[in-house]
Amino acid sequence: MTDITQVSVQLWTATEAGAGTNGFVYIGVAGREFHVDSSRDDFESGDNYTYVFGIGANVLDSARNDPRLPRLDTDDADRYPVYLRFEGVDNDDAWCLEGVTVVVNPSGTGTRTYDNPRLAGTGADQKIWLGKRFGQTVYLRRI
Repeated sequence: MTDITQVSVQLWTATEAGAGTNGFVYIGVAGREFHVDSSRDDFESGDNYTYVFGIGANVLDSARNDPRLPRLDTDDADRYPVYLRFEGVDNDDAWCLEGVTVVVNPSGTGTRTYDNPRLAGTGADQKIWLGKRFGQTVYLRRI
């Protein structure tokens, strides 16, 4: 059991027409959900960005999106599912996710990496559209 001090989330938005969104994105790790957002224009078509929670945070509301408060540990990361959830701004809002990688404690002890191997690559069958009309959650597995 090691304390989780940092979580990094790399997200790729596809380049398809209409792939971007102004919706809300959340990541679930170690039994807790975190809001993925920064001061930049997030989730635009072709966007590839890494969000950091905890030490070295670059997300908005970093104090309330901190895996150290309350303290989480790596056993929790294995005990609970790791997932990405999308909440559109309305029923028609959609987001085309091309890839996601979550790393717990990327530069510390107890490092764990999660992704969805079905989203590896750039083919049409290697992306997923998320929205209220066709599903909002993608589960990740430890690699």
